[in-house]
Amino acid sequence: MQVPAFLDLDLPIIQAPMAGVQGSALAAAVCNAGGLGSLPCAMLSPQQLRNELTQLRRLTDRPFNINFFCHTPPVPDADRETRWRSALAPYYAEYGIDVSLIAAGPGRNPFSEESAVLVEEFRPAVVSFHFGLPHPDLLQRVKDWGAKVLSSATTVDEAVWLEDHGADAIIAQGLEAGGHRGMFLTDDLTTQVGTFALLPQILQAVNLPVIAAGGIADARGVAAAMALGASAAQVGTAYMLCPEATTSALHRTALQSPAARHTALTNVFTGRPARGIVNRVIRELGPLSAVAPQFPLATTSIAPLRARAESQDCSDFTPLWSGQNAIACKAVPAADLTRELASLLPHR
Repeated sequence: MQVPAFLDLDLPIIQAPMAGVQGSALAAAVCNAGGLGSLPCAMLSPQQLRNELTQLRRLTDRPFNINFFCHTPPVPDADRETRWRSALAPYYAEYGIDVSLIAAGPGRNPFSEESAVLVEEFRPAVVSFHFGLPHPDLLQRVKDWGAKVLSSATTVDEAVWLEDHGADAIIAQGLEAGGHRGMFLTDDLTTQVGTFALLPQILQAVNLPVIAAGGIADARGVAAAMALGASAAQVGTAYMLCPEATTSALHRTALQSPAARHTALTNVFTGRPARGIVNRVIRELGPLSAVAPQFPLATTSIAPLRARAESQDCSDFTPLWSGQNAIACKAVPAADLTRELASLLPHR
């Protein structure tokens, strides 16, 4: 099997960073099995980030990836927030939630100077980004400590842009992928295509290694991506039932139910299109709401509904992130799954 030399991996398997359903334990297990484990950092406070990186260093001596968002925080829009809370008002009344007690908050943090200073102490081998790349000064700082930079492209134009602006490899994120779309040059969802249509187009357009992502959940999918020319396959949803994942009981139940066959791109949880299992709030307000505040401001107002519903064992307001292919999800150790994903590839 061909593994990109700069990744220094035994297996061309990258575990997708999945905020909210994993931490250092899952990433380390994948690393120790020969793949590239990933730690999602966008929802971590500085102290949480330090703790997770310290734990990762303790659990593995293999290369690992840390992932950040690099969006531009929006200016809060009071009128839009009012319209959003009006749309949620019937649910607040249903659960007896006092809207006046809901505090504002960002929900997701972009990569920053503070992040770079902290992370540099640990010098991870790989740093990946979603929604483009950070400011050139920050990007150069990452490269100066020797890290390789990956970023997601959802179109050929985005892939070319990433190559021109300093990425070392490109993640071709197909429409099937769970979680947030990595779109950054366009908001037009009609530009989004499936993994096995996007991958060859990006390979033709750039000279960098390309990693396939989206709907790849088993060894056959990995083999297909590699046959098309991918340098590695990034897999997310398939890992969500592993014991090392922190996926909630409600989310695990949904992934193993017939409901997992119906996913949609929705902005009702964060303000930006992301793929998840269709539930009540997606059906009734979305999937794409014109009044949801810009990413990540939509999170704040829906969070109390999620908390109240989950306390009653209900996932009506929970972002049940999932790709379109959850069929291979199974509760097996992450190391076993990593090796299984590469089992149909020829040995090097």
